[in-house]
Amino acid sequence: MAKKPAKDKENKDKKEKKATTAKSAPAPKKETASPKVKKPKKIILKKAVKEEKKAPSKVIPPSHSKIEAPPPKITPSKKPVEKPDIFPEIKEHTEKIAPQVLQPEISKEEFAESDAPPRKKISVDIPIAVKDFAVKLDVKPNELMKTMIEKGIFVTINQGLGADVVKNIAAFYGVEVVEAPTLEQKVLKEEEKEDKKNLVLRPPVVTFMGHVDHGKTSLLDTIRKTKVASREHGGITQHIGAYQVMFKKGAVTFLDTPGHEAFTEMRARGANATDVVVLVVAADDGVKPQTIEAADHARAAGVPIVVALNKCDLPHINIERVKTQLAQINLAPEDWGGKTISVQVSAKTGKGIDELLEMLLLEAELLELKANPNALAKGVVVESELSRGKGVVATVLVKGGTLRTGDVVVAGSHCGRVKAMINDKGERVTEAPPSMPVEILGLSGVPRAGERFFVVLDERKARDYCLQKEAADTEKKLSSSQRISLEGLYQDITAGKIKELNIVLKGDVSGSIEALGKSLLELSTKDININIIHTAVGDVNDSDVVLALASKAIVIGFHVRVEPTAQILAEKEGVEVKLYNIIYETIADIKAAMEGMLEPIYKEVFLGRAQIRQVFVGSKVGTIAGSYVVKGKIVRSAIAKLVRNGKIVYEGKINSLKRFKDDAKEVAEGFECGIALFNHNDIKEGDTIEAYEMQKFARRLEGK
Repeated sequence: MAKKPAKDKENKDKKEKKATTAKSAPAPKKETASPKVKKPKKIILKKAVKEEKKAPSKVIPPSHSKIEAPPPKITPSKKPVEKPDIFPEIKEHTEKIAPQVLQPEISKEEFAESDAPPRKKISVDIPIAVKDFAVKLDVKPNELMKTMIEKGIFVTINQGLGADVVKNIAAFYGVEVVEAPTLEQKVLKEEEKEDKKNLVLRPPVVTFMGHVDHGKTSLLDTIRKTKVASREHGGITQHIGAYQVMFKKGAVTFLDTPGHEAFTEMRARGANATDVVVLVVAADDGVKPQTIEAADHARAAGVPIVVALNKCDLPHINIERVKTQLAQINLAPEDWGGKTISVQVSAKTGKGIDELLEMLLLEAELLELKANPNALAKGVVVESELSRGKGVVATVLVKGGTLRTGDVVVAGSHCGRVKAMINDKGERVTEAPPSMPVEILGLSGVPRAGERFFVVLDERKARDYCLQKEAADTEKKLSSSQRISLEGLYQDITAGKIKELNIVLKGDVSGSIEALGKSLLELSTKDININIIHTAVGDVNDSDVVLALASKAIVIGFHVRVEPTAQILAEKEGVEVKLYNIIYETIADIKAAMEGMLEPIYKEVFLGRAQIRQVFVGSKVGTIAGSYVVKGKIVRSAIAKLVRNGKIVYEGKINSLKRFKDDAKEVAEGFECGIALFNHNDIKEGDTIEAYEMQKFARRLEGK
């Protein structure tokens, strides 16, 4: 009998030892434990796991932490005080975003800033639907929409998002957005894989510009050794032509344009076809207003300028006077210590032509103009027309690759297989290397001058691309934001695409232009910089409108009028021309418009409050709150906040608002209504729903 208590004591010690081991290192037991001992051990293990899950969430940045939602069945707690007042998933979402919640008063610029550095880059097609953007960010669509609502951005799951919104929201999640290539870039990248080893020097493309009657076409005629000038009407070039001339040291392609307006129109459509500009200045006439305009157009395009001093064979000319005038417009010749190449020429006698060509080839060498002749062709449409005998005829300039008969060409929203090619001499050719101009036949429609063209291998792909391009062009035309106006530039400035306001300034006298220009420049701020790209005395003309169109500028006229043709062109192209007679009014108007360009500050404004008196369950919209509006009004498009015991347990959108069985846009104070919240069913009697809306307030200009 004495041994039995000893055995009991030994068994008791073993049990205590096993219990201690289970607490320190949980492991599956080989021996079967009693139900009474097993149940509390499971509870202890669950609590330990929860504590382990909660601990790292304080270290991982909220934008990247990915905490699994707690199980739907919550173990009853002994302390009723710890019972959560909101759903676990909402609490979890609140904990994740709490450190980075944006107050309504904070601007978009401050909102875009994130303490956490971007962890990854994502490529996004703009615009992108909310649901697709959520996939890119690796978050749930509902979570993304909640975040956007908190930032004052109200969207549907299928709504497209613009570039600025996408970048700001991505920055909040610690992700850097890289805009995906455009459709045209995708086609070019897929069809053409250039090998840098195959790059060879190509001939330069030269455009002659200058004042009327200074001899642009005559000089080009002398270079080409043809009689082009004699076939023109009234001494004015009728159509854009492109010609390639061979010399001992190489070839040069010339664009003969009816003026710098045509040159800039091409640039306005995104095509910088010209490599070098020859600014023709008559030695007996000097620098004229149109000369200054041409120089400004070339500089705005970032194209180097070579000055040709024409008519040097005439007696009693003063070359030094002309060089002084050139220096005054920032075209100081090299022999004056400047950087502008100037050559004295004569279209009549041929003097200095060889030297001019040598300078053009020298400039081309400095620019290192190269192209891959083995690649698929791409270039620019110089001119196009619909011919009765030939159909659509387009003059194109090959900028890269080699264009061949039979190639499938896409030009703007038109495409087709090249049926024939004709060079500048009227001869049929089968291929056109880089920098060679040719006429092509076979396009489905007439492309605009300045449109880019490129060759694709798949004709079906070309047709699909053209349909998409046509739809995109139509949408672009219908979009009011495409207007070149103070209001129209708002999108680009706030999106960070541009940080300056370009102005073409015209006035009645040089003194008033100088005074007004100085006052406008003083309006520059840290957000928007004023840039006056061209000033001149005289009425607003076609050239001013074209330059403004290409440079995304507005035209300001002081004590001047707008020429009728310029007025028609401005209305057609959507360029804003503003006329003033008082400097003070000009400054005040531009300043007010600039303040309108600044990103507004968004604030949350209270609309109304409704008390929930009864809760129903609907088959389509989920839980419906039978409510009574006690203050203000409830608007269907408003932000909704569900308040319980003084705490906000939900913030989102109103999914449905009804008066009896009818849909309602808003319900006023003193009326009953049914409210369904978007994606939220935890609604109880006694809760209140508060309605808010985000209102924007204008910012004021701040100095630099």
